[in-house]
Amino acid sequence: MENEKKKSFFSRKTDRPDAVAEDTTPTLKFFFKLLGRKLGKLMSLNLMMSVLYIPLIVALIVYFFGDTMPTTESALFAPLLGVSLAGGSPTANLLMGAISRPLDVPVLSSGRLIAILILVVATALTWGWQNVGATYNLRSLIRGDSCFLMSDYFYAIRRNLKQGFFFGLLDFSVIAVLFIDLYYFSALADVFWCGVVYVMMIALAVIYTVMRFYIYHMMITFDLSVKKLLKNALIFVMLGLKRNAMALLGLAIVIGANLALIVPCLSVGFSLPLILPLFYLPALAGFIAGYAAWPVIQQYMIDPYQKNEGEDTNESEDALTPPAIE
Repeated sequence: MENEKKKSFFSRKTDRPDAVAEDTTPTLKFFFKLLGRKLGKLMSLNLMMSVLYIPLIVALIVYFFGDTMPTTESALFAPLLGVSLAGGSPTANLLMGAISRPLDVPVLSSGRLIAILILVVATALTWGWQNVGATYNLRSLIRGDSCFLMSDYFYAIRRNLKQGFFFGLLDFSVIAVLFIDLYYFSALADVFWCGVVYVMMIALAVIYTVMRFYIYHMMITFDLSVKKLLKNALIFVMLGLKRNAMALLGLAIVIGANLALIVPCLSVGFSLPLILPLFYLPALAGFIAGYAAWPVIQQYMIDPYQKNEGEDTNESEDALTPPAIE
């Protein structure tokens, strides 16, 4: 009897049903599940992406926190002051009082100017490479592939050395021009035509922001010229309209939440929250954008290619030359 019990114990059935395959459909629910799993690697990747933004932050600190020169907000102050000194008039005095808010303008000495130029040029020269390396890692995290942050980072840069460099210069220049134009026309938005141009610049900035969701992902995945990268990215602005809108909303919520924390703290003299976004925001923003963009690229560029070839090409996906998108 005892032997039968032992036999039944050791011969117990250990067969279990296979685990149910996880639904990896790129929905909003799966986004938060994937984000929780990859949070540690995103934090590490964010440190690697610091080369993208820390030099620019240092350049801004050098620009704003140095010697300043007092001036006024409006260029009309000087002629109105001359009228007032010459004899004055109630109207001139009233206008002068209305536009005479004092401002402190940074003074660019030769040393500060050289330091700023070195920081900006160094960022511009490495801009494309840094984005390529970060995007390669983000794509692996989004697809659930194995991801070795440092080695994959430099592997992607080596594979896209020339195109990453030259497109990085173009990308950096476009962002700089859009930023300067937005800053300039925002100050003149009360003038009708300047207001119209300001709205147009906002629209262009939004469109190019969405295009950037796709450009670097296509660059590391396909063998495409810069012209085709830009063309396809512009097409994807409309093809992925729903996912693009959700990504923009997610970015707005994340940035808004950071501002909601930072602004009240600054008003009471507590500046520590200023540095908190540096530890997570760039990588998180890239993850949100990539999660929105990659399924659209998969649908319109990879799936049709694999269907035409009639075989699985996942192993060589980085070398695909997909059919043109019309």
